[in-house]
Amino acid sequence: MTTMIVGALALTLFQLWLLPASLNLQNFGYLISSRDAVAPEKTVLQGRIERAGLNLRESLPAFLALSLLAMIQQVDLTQIAMIWIGLRVLYLLSYMFNIVYVRTLFWLGSLGCLIVMACKLL
Repeated sequence: MTTMIVGALALTLFQLWLLPASLNLQNFGYLISSRDAVAPEKTVLQGRIERAGLNLRESLPAFLALSLLAMIQQVDLTQIAMIWIGLRVLYLLSYMFNIVYVRTLFWLGSLGCLIVMACKLL
C-alpha cells in the first residue's frame, strides 16, 4: 500500500507542478519570480490541466486517508488503489484532450474506488 501512496503523490507532483510548469516555460521569468505581477494568460490546455488538478486535490485526501487506514488495519486495498490511480491518470488525459463523456466515466470510476475502499475498511 505504501507504493500506492507514493504513486498517488508522484501523480500529484506531476499533475500539479511538473506538467503545468513544463507547459509554461515561455514565462520562466514569471515562474521563478515572487509572482507579484499579473499572471500570464493561460492556454486552453493549461486551463484544463489546472481544473483537473483542482479535482485531484478534492479526492486525494480521501484516498490518502483510506490508504493509511488500510495499512493500520492491515486490509489489502492495493488492487483497488492501483485502479484509482489508473483512473485518475485517464481522467487527466481525457480532460487534457477534451474527451467529455469518457472523462466523467473515469471520474465516477475513481469515486467508486474510494467508496469500495471505505466499505472494505468497515
